[in-house]
Amino acid sequence: MKVLVIEDEPGLRDSIRDYFTEGGNICETAHDYESALQKINLYRYDCILLDITLPNGNGLDILETLKANHHPDGVLIISAKNSLDDRLHGLDLGADDYLTKPFHLSELKARVMAIVRRKSFNGNREIIFNEITVDLLAKQVSVNETPVKLTKKEYALLLYFIANKGKVISKNAIAEHLWGDEIDISDNFDFIYSHIKNLRKKLIDAGAGDYIQSTYGMGYKFGEH
Repeated sequence: MKVLVIEDEPGLRDSIRDYFTEGGNICETAHDYESALQKINLYRYDCILLDITLPNGNGLDILETLKANHHPDGVLIISAKNSLDDRLHGLDLGADDYLTKPFHLSELKARVMAIVRRKSFNGNREIIFNEITVDLLAKQVSVNETPVKLTKKEYALLLYFIANKGKVISKNAIAEHLWGDEIDISDNFDFIYSHIKNLRKKLIDAGAGDYIQSTYGMGYKFGEH
């Protein structure tokens, strides 16, 4: 899962980032309006945690920009403002949920996971693709009910493939989704091939079909041959 935290309070921003990162997720941050706008124009996220009050701008303007450009990112507004007007305005603009500060990080994560399940997997807690089953809450994968042990990156890669099944995904998109903007420092994608090769082997060895297809010069596609 790839998350963007748009929050100007350093302590809260860092706590959220560390909490999600420790869970094996990619978590990027932006501390003001300009940096947030740059992020959403360059990258896509499974969920954006958006504070309304930001230095040099309003978080709701960022939400409007996302929707005007038809970006699919989930949006959870986090704000100290607890007025009904703010809450309704954010939801009317297209936010998926609204959480008032202060909050427990465990509740925040539960809200984010619910948004991601709803947007990417129709709200299901379990994803089934032929003989492959993914338990989203336990983060466990099985083939024909036999558990398959995956690394965090392999698990994230499988989810990304299933969420985009039937579509050709470029190496750039895979790298950016799994490593975030850190990938900008390298143009060597050998490590992507290595992760895909390992995931493919583990699934096939467990009895799954060979669903990961290489599309020459374009990237990879997950689905039936």
